[in-house]
Amino acid sequence: MQKIQKEREELIEMFGLHFELLYNLPPLGSRILGLLIIDGCKSGLTFEAIVEKMKASKSSVSTNLNLLLKMDKITYYTVAGDRKKYFKPSPFSERLANYIKLLEFEKKIIDRLIDYREKTVSCSEEQYNMENVKAYKNHVCEVEELLIKTIDQFKEIEKNNS
Repeated sequence: MQKIQKEREELIEMFGLHFELLYNLPPLGSRILGLLIIDGCKSGLTFEAIVEKMKASKSSVSTNLNLLLKMDKITYYTVAGDRKKYFKPSPFSERLANYIKLLEFEKKIIDRLIDYREKTVSCSEEQYNMENVKAYKNHVCEVEELLIKTIDQFKEIEKNNS
């Protein structure tokens, strides 16, 4: 059992490092998100349980939970007759939807750059740059299509399991 506990702690730490880099989250917020993915996917974790498991102050945990809620990385629910909030990671479909927004904005920037280059190209280096930008736009569009397909799969799984 101790081996499983060590593996759990390593996973939370790995998620923590990953989310720090990916979302530019503070270390505690990253580890809370990792904790919720590992331990909170069934019924969620209460604020008190998170404080206990993270061995952090209530104010630090509260600040990081509010940040994660604001970023749509986590959600919470309440139970009738119970004043506690139960925190869970947001569904995969919601977490991935944020990437779609980023890709849509990136495509706008790329389109503007292509339009600008087509009007102003004056040398072979700028022509070469424009070809690279067009190839990159194709890549972004392919990633977006794959992401949309994946989100649809997650939505179907989430619908069937709710």
